[in-house]
Amino acid sequence: MQHWIIDLETSPLPSWLEAMPNAQMFRRDQLANIPAEKQGTLWCRQRSGEDVNSVLASVIAHARGNPLVVLSDEPDESLVMQALSAGAAGCCNTNAAPEVLRQVAMVVSNGGLWVGQSLLQRLVGSTSRILGENAPRPPRDNWSALLSEREAQVARMVAGGASNKEIANRLVITERTVKAHLTAVFEKLSLRDRLQLSLRINGLNL
Repeated sequence: MQHWIIDLETSPLPSWLEAMPNAQMFRRDQLANIPAEKQGTLWCRQRSGEDVNSVLASVIAHARGNPLVVLSDEPDESLVMQALSAGAAGCCNTNAAPEVLRQVAMVVSNGGLWVGQSLLQRLVGSTSRILGENAPRPPRDNWSALLSEREAQVARMVAGGASNKEIANRLVITERTVKAHLTAVFEKLSLRDRLQLSLRINGLNL
């Protein structure tokens, strides 16, 4: 798997090299040098005090459909949500351990989102509160009526946290077919990404 790491300088941290020994480093003013024809994962460092939207503004244009992960010096839940809203597939600590970086890479390369343990626990807690036994149920959303049977099947699996690869294996189809179904789902439901899809199918408005 190819990795490109973008920072203000081309000096990788030891943990980056251990997790991604073949990664290529680029300064932010060298984005045009990232090979357009290759598939891989982009990692962009957001340093302390920097606005994540400003950092990602130019990088997103060079992602060319590849997943982009923010390496933040001071990550928090608000920053993670900003990064996802800007188009990133995930956000983690700049100094995350190599095994965590490898796990992030695996998740985003399979079409998943990496939101971090803290935010994930908050989302699960919110789900539990909203859908608890004594809580009022959210209004019924007949979203599946807008989709074909297979598209609805794929959508439910995404909402359950499955990656494109897992969906392909379970349904005995190719990952390319899964992506085609998801593209149709997003268009028909007027959604932008997997997170929005998961929230809608689970009846959440967080």
